Amino acid sequence: MIVADKRPDLVFADSIPGAPHPRQTPRLFGQAAAEQAFLTALNSDRLHHGWLITGPRGVGKATLAWRIARHLIANPPGQEAGLFGAPPVVGSLDLPQDHPVTVRMAALSDPGLALIRRSHNDKGVLRKDIVIDDVRALSRFFGMSAADGGHRVVIVDAADDMNTSAANGLLKMLEEPPSNCTLLLVAHQPSRLLPTIRSRCRMLRLSPLTPADMQTALAQTGADLPADTTALSALADGSVGAALRLINLGGLELYQQITGILTALPRIDRPRVLALGEVAAARGETDRFELMLTLFDKAMARLARTGATGLPPQPEAAPGEAQAMARLAPDAYSARAWADRAAEVNARARHGLAVNLDPAALVLDTVLKMQEAARA
Repeated sequence: MIVADKRPDLVFADSIPGAPHPRQTPRLFGQAAAEQAFLTALNSDRLHHGWLITGPRGVGKATLAWRIARHLIANPPGQEAGLFGAPPVVGSLDLPQDHPVTVRMAALSDPGLALIRRSHNDKGVLRKDIVIDDVRALSRFFGMSAADGGHRVVIVDAADDMNTSAANGLLKMLEEPPSNCTLLLVAHQPSRLLPTIRSRCRMLRLSPLTPADMQTALAQTGADLPADTTALSALADGSVGAALRLINLGGLELYQQITGILTALPRIDRPRVLALGEVAAARGETDRFELMLTLFDKAMARLARTGATGLPPQPEAAPGEAQAMARLAPDAYSARAWADRAAEVNARARHGLAVNLDPAALVLDTVLKMQEAARA
């Protein structure tokens, strides 16, 4: 098995803290349509060599890729014949947890699979991109004969992390795919990929999870969930990954503070603003600060939606949110004002992060811009 970095002591970009890695996630919830689309192609003998698995972050794209990989390696297409010589119809990608392929892939030791992800430099620092050397490793992988004459699978997670050189290297492999091989590209933002890569892959698009599927999927992670997951579902937008990030970084508490600021607008609740500024400026809290900016953006998006629809968001993501948003966004005019302000604040926040602006100052600037919108 070829893997871009395999040391267990390193942090990897293809996993979420507090949750099992997608290769160790036995079930996939809420994505039956995408899974069935792949099975239909498999059963129709139209298995494409390249698949682009897209959708929002945290909805199960990598989990589906690993399910497909396990099935193809354990059941090489076209090897078994059923009654009258026809291959058996595959009704599910499920594979027993004690199956040898499941065990080997969980241990990253199956010779039929190559995993391409952001690797680490010589100092153990995670690279910002998938680089050409990561992709070149596939040449050695394809040069080897498939184990026992079986199928080989490549997972690229995430494909939109590839730099230009790596993308061009992968494109050559998609243009001249090796025999008995399937490439599975996980992409959060497929628009960032080369158009020629997109055109050579068949797309499987995954959708945000329903609240019921979210609840079941979160239970599978073993995360310490709040007693009431209503607010969590409202803020996560159907993404298990987003929900886990909220749990790990105290996102529900941050959003309650932001809702308190909304409730006071156009007056500024200085104690709350100062408290959020202290959190943002704390050493080692970069991830939490970035989540805070995301939640400010989400609050303004929910305000814009309230004005556009005439109805406050349901369910509430924090106590008092609906009442505050109905007051601050009573009509379509205010919806446009909040949408414009959200775009402005988002741009200023990105610039502030890029130039290392003082986090507390950036929080105050965001609240002042929201105050302007509230007064308008």
